[in-house]
Amino acid sequence: MQGTLALVTGAAGGIGEAVARLLAERGAQVAAVDLDAGRITATAAKLRADGLEVTGFAADVTSSSAVEKLVDDVETGLGPVRHLVNAAGVLRLGQARALSDQDWNATFAVNATGVFHVSRAVVNRMVPRGAGAIVTVASNAAGTARAEMAAYAASKAAATAFTKCLGLEVAHRGIRCNVVAPGSTDTPMLRGMHAGDTAAEASIAGNPGQYRVGIPLGKVARPEDIARTVAFLLSEDAGHITMHELTVDGGATLGV
Repeated sequence: MQGTLALVTGAAGGIGEAVARLLAERGAQVAAVDLDAGRITATAAKLRADGLEVTGFAADVTSSSAVEKLVDDVETGLGPVRHLVNAAGVLRLGQARALSDQDWNATFAVNATGVFHVSRAVVNRMVPRGAGAIVTVASNAAGTARAEMAAYAASKAAATAFTKCLGLEVAHRGIRCNVVAPGSTDTPMLRGMHAGDTAAEASIAGNPGQYRVGIPLGKVARPEDIARTVAFLLSEDAGHITMHELTVDGGATLGV
């Protein structure tokens, strides 16, 4: 990835931050994007203090105009984007019939429409250059029913389908589009789903009452596990892979 520019959304923490760090460690210049201006500024400063070439940008992926300005600013200031990682995401829990309009709309605005906005803005600049790679971080919930996660699962399924369709349309332009589908990963999002410090234990054990198996490997993923998978799909090692969905969940969805 030496000498390339990567744009990573949701980069102020969790999987997005791990992706930004790893790509920078592998030689990419990284435009790290997040809605929270304070957090992304602090994250970028921390990564630069470690000798990495990372610049923070605050932007709202739910706004098409904000995204267009973001990508213009990135390309004007840093150069052409070669790699895009859609890692921004939100989670609203609740039974499907009890979800509010706000819960549903907010979830789709970030997890699906945000992917559309950023991917469209970036790929329209990649097409004339005839090269690029995109990875959308979705979820194993996109293909496996999860109780109280209907909005999240549906939004991630939409993002998955969009990314694959985009990949089909731009393959002849030399642009690859793939999906990484994590399972339970040690992030603030996962920890927020469980009381106290029980997130890892509960994820590994599963919940028969909700028809949810545990994790056969006996551990939750670390953000770095997902970041390495993303980096592989962006790299030339995956140069003949596109429209693929790679599940990284320790076997939680039993390989289905």
